[in-house]
Amino acid sequence: MRAVVQRVSRARVIVEDEVVGAIGPGLMVLVGVGKDDEAKDATYLADKIVNLRVFEDEAGKLNRSLLDVGGELLAVSQFTLWGDARKGRRPSFVRAAPGEAAEPLFEVFVARVAELGIKAARGRFGAMMDVELVNQGPVTLILDSRKFF
Repeated sequence: MRAVVQRVSRARVIVEDEVVGAIGPGLMVLVGVGKDDEAKDATYLADKIVNLRVFEDEAGKLNRSLLDVGGELLAVSQFTLWGDARKGRRPSFVRAAPGEAAEPLFEVFVARVAELGIKAARGRFGAMMDVELVNQGPVTLILDSRKFF
């Protein structure tokens, strides 16, 4: 499972002119599920992201986590994180999980974030979404549950 994590002052997802998920200060997370991923990958990423020290402390150092600052999290499914563009000009998505396998794992991720005490909003799985965010810092990290990078 892969994630792009962005520290934001606010973020929201719009589907067909309706705001389906919105947060204030916290993390906006694009989540991509690979075809070999399991529930343990979703749980690992949720735990990792909620505890990432990407917020400043009193000295201006990145020493505080989402839990420490009481921030929120907006999760958006993003199968294109598994796109492979090493060959040719059109990405291949053969390593991305199909929707029927990916959606339950995306839900495991969101549920685990909430279990850890974080207000979790989400986009709409499989929908065409407009994602708006204000990246703060900017702070952006790329994570992979199998630690490929």
